[in-house]
Amino acid sequence: MKVFSTAAEVNEHYSNCGLMNPGFVPTMGALHEGHLSLAETAVRECRMVAVSIFVNPTQFNDPEDLRKYPRTLDADLQMLSPLLREDDLVFTPTVGEMYPEPDNRVFDFGNLDKVMEGIHRQGHFNGVAQVVSRLFDIIKPSRAFFGQKDYQQLTIIRELARRYYPGTEIVSCPIIRESDGLAMSSRNRRLLPSHRERAGEIFRTLVAAAAMIKDYDPVEIKEFVIDRINMIPDYRIEYFEIVEDGTLAPVSSRKEMSPDRLYYACIALFAGGVRLIDNIEVRLR
Repeated sequence: MKVFSTAAEVNEHYSNCGLMNPGFVPTMGALHEGHLSLAETAVRECRMVAVSIFVNPTQFNDPEDLRKYPRTLDADLQMLSPLLREDDLVFTPTVGEMYPEPDNRVFDFGNLDKVMEGIHRQGHFNGVAQVVSRLFDIIKPSRAFFGQKDYQQLTIIRELARRYYPGTEIVSCPIIRESDGLAMSSRNRRLLPSHRERAGEIFRTLVAAAAMIKDYDPVEIKEFVIDRINMIPDYRIEYFEIVEDGTLAPVSSRKEMSPDRLYYACIALFAGGVRLIDNIEVRLR
């Protein structure tokens, strides 16, 4: 694999190897098995693969969260090395390379960025759109691979691609979980042992919530989830919603739901000082 830190180096590589429009896996580093599964899928399906490692400051609404975000570039490259091939590349830009001047673009995604994460992380998705569009302009991917764990982000990136990058296919890949069901995340390494040992309860609660849809309205399920998560010592729920796939419209009654539609139960919570998100598919039948 090759490692580049500038757009000029990426373009030169495309000219030298006679390939371009790779499969693309954007990451913020601190890689884990979830990231590696995206890279493995991309390698299987694409002639060339690009992985980016960049902690994007414009999507952090909390400066302390940005400061604490783990940065493990050497270890990340070591993990990618056995997976990527000779012409595959890792793009590790600086902030100055990504934003040579302030990015003042404002994206409007309608309702997609107004619910869930959009309520609790003001400006987050605008920052995501800024960095993803900038990366797409540099990498010029034919396909881009994203994990289902960041379901709302995935939905917004699909809309971004539909509007501005119709030649880039957005590929959704399943959530990779720990043995107890905890969704893999770079933030998990910040969990205290006492919080980590209880973290499997998050997924167990989501599984129970998805099963309840046959007999309970979403409002009742929401009360169950809030109570169950808040009972875990030093855990605090931020939100739980059941939303329609594609539109992200929250539903409060089973009468609003269709057996022919797909829905997702989405959760955000704090385990101590670490914020975690997860989701699970919900169907009426």
